Amino acid sequence: MGVISEFKAFAVKGNVVDMAVGIIIGAAFGKIVSSFVGDMVMPPIGLLVGGVDFSDLAVTLKAAEGDAPAVMLAYGKFIQTVIDFLIVAFAIFMGIKVINRLKREEAVAPTLPPVPSKEEELLSEIRDLLKTQNNRP
Repeated sequence: MGVISEFKAFAVKGNVVDMAVGIIIGAAFGKIVSSFVGDMVMPPIGLLVGGVDFSDLAVTLKAAEGDAPAVMLAYGKFIQTVIDFLIVAFAIFMGIKVINRLKREEAVAPTLPPVPSKEEELLSEIRDLLKTQNNRP
């Protein structure tokens, strides 16, 4: 099997396609969460702590000299990223919790025994007839 055909077999497997879709949706979801945190969550939090904009919080390690920009430790952006992560992690936790609940309900639901097909019924009758014929002297 050639490398190209092996790659094609690998690339079209369900798991690879599912993973690609998950990554694309995850990237889009990340943008939504970043917007939600930056535009909806952080302004009220900043207002509560005295109008502080977290993204502007930084410590200057070295002042700007000539053409060289200042060296800043932008810990406010880090705080923003941590809050983004916590919101994403909580959303994923809630999603997994719902999925697990649905799986438990699915497992608890009684399952009916499968109805044998016509072929299976016929084969069972033939088996039983052969058993009775072999047991006769």
